[in-house]
Amino acid sequence: MSKYKLGLVYGVSAYFVWGFLPIYWKHIENASSFEILANRGIWSLVVCTLLLTLRKELRSTFLIIKSKRMFSILAISSGLLTINWGVFIWAVGAGRVVESALGYYITPLLNVLFGIFVFRESLRTLQWLAVAFGATSVLILTIEYQHLPWISLSLALSWGTYSLVKKLMNLGALESLAIETLIAFIPSLLFLFYIEGKGTAQFGQGTIVTTLLFLAGAATVIPLLLFNGAIVRLPLSTLGLLQYITPTIFFLLGVSLFNEDMSIGKVLGFAFIWAALIFLGIDLVKSNRSSDQIKQSGR
Repeated sequence: MSKYKLGLVYGVSAYFVWGFLPIYWKHIENASSFEILANRGIWSLVVCTLLLTLRKELRSTFLIIKSKRMFSILAISSGLLTINWGVFIWAVGAGRVVESALGYYITPLLNVLFGIFVFRESLRTLQWLAVAFGATSVLILTIEYQHLPWISLSLALSWGTYSLVKKLMNLGALESLAIETLIAFIPSLLFLFYIEGKGTAQFGQGTIVTTLLFLAGAATVIPLLLFNGAIVRLPLSTLGLLQYITPTIFFLLGVSLFNEDMSIGKVLGFAFIWAALIFLGIDLVKSNRSSDQIKQSGR
């Protein structure tokens, strides 16, 4: 199998696993979103530690922890990741998967804005159109919901900012996730001890729910590793288009499987965000082709 095809397999697999995670969280019955979040972080740390041990990368990970600057930045990214996971798990439990989909649709547009304000990039015409249509979508949905779509915006801001921080650090996915979950380990463990003491914890109360909570770590780390395999094998344009798989699955699950309400206003709002992403996708493909042509002419 060629490098490109293998990258596609990794990328599509990662986004499909992420896309179907709402079904996984839905099946952890009676566990609160905070208990799921705490278990997800703790068991992710266990999985990361095991993998780092197998890959003989524990020593290099400890060296990262020793750097005060890197540890401080990872503490910020840990907080952003916790917010993202927490809001998403809560939204799934509250029957608001469609709003979650909107958040991850908005994220690429947020990345465009980061390009302007952080990296001083100038926008191309299609990017301007994408941002304008995205803003219109948020306005329509604000009117429809009669309040800002805070779930969508929280997910977009936390994940977009988290991605920006990770891009600036340029660390391995496994090492950085291990440190991020390590930073959140003590609060997560204390919370689990607290609910165990109150008798409200679901972990240990049944084989199915305990197994699902235990496997939350693998469900978190596996798609991340698949994504990491894709990012080193695929061009930016391909990866940029693949990222729309996950929120599309969220949207389809919310409407067809979880029977969430889709009014005319919501459909119109999503129509604008889809149009924005089409503009962004076309621009991504065009810019990647232009970059390839420049590289070829320079050889």
